[in-house]
Amino acid sequence: MYEIRIHSRGGQGGVTAAKLLALAAFRDGKHATACPFYGAERRGAPVVSFVRIDDRPIKIYSQIHEPDLVIVLDTSIMDVVDVLQGLKPDGTVLLNSAHALPGCNGTCSYVDLTGIALAQNLVVAGSPILNTPVLGALAKMGIITLPSAEKAIREMFADERNVKAAKAAYEEVRA
Repeated sequence: MYEIRIHSRGGQGGVTAAKLLALAAFRDGKHATACPFYGAERRGAPVVSFVRIDDRPIKIYSQIHEPDLVIVLDTSIMDVVDVLQGLKPDGTVLLNSAHALPGCNGTCSYVDLTGIALAQNLVVAGSPILNTPVLGALAKMGIITLPSAEKAIREMFADERNVKAAKAAYEEVRA
């Protein structure tokens, strides 16, 4: 079972990213679950979402304490939350950043999801929406396929800018 923890802030699309990722994995013929964990619901508050992907049915629906992959949609969260806590020794980190960050253990990848969202004008209430571009990055990392990411995005959103953002992130993600 492949376990993913997504750190974001309310309003960035982290919860929706988890749902999209699970849907894309399902489109790839996998079993997947997605669940969020957050306190008081408010824009800007830290939010954690969890995704499990497996070839067999998944009977666990809970927080993930030892993820294979940690996704950080807002690197400022790293100042208040230990996002790398429990990351498996051979785990991977995907950062929303224009450059690699020092002190990232495990294998780190990065992509400027915010810049991609802004370039596509994917903004709600002043916040760039990062849920669709991150799917493109995850496709490039081999977590899902790009065609399944595109299908999942189109099932949830009619606006083609979301697919363009995913394709841009697919091209721009760096390790």
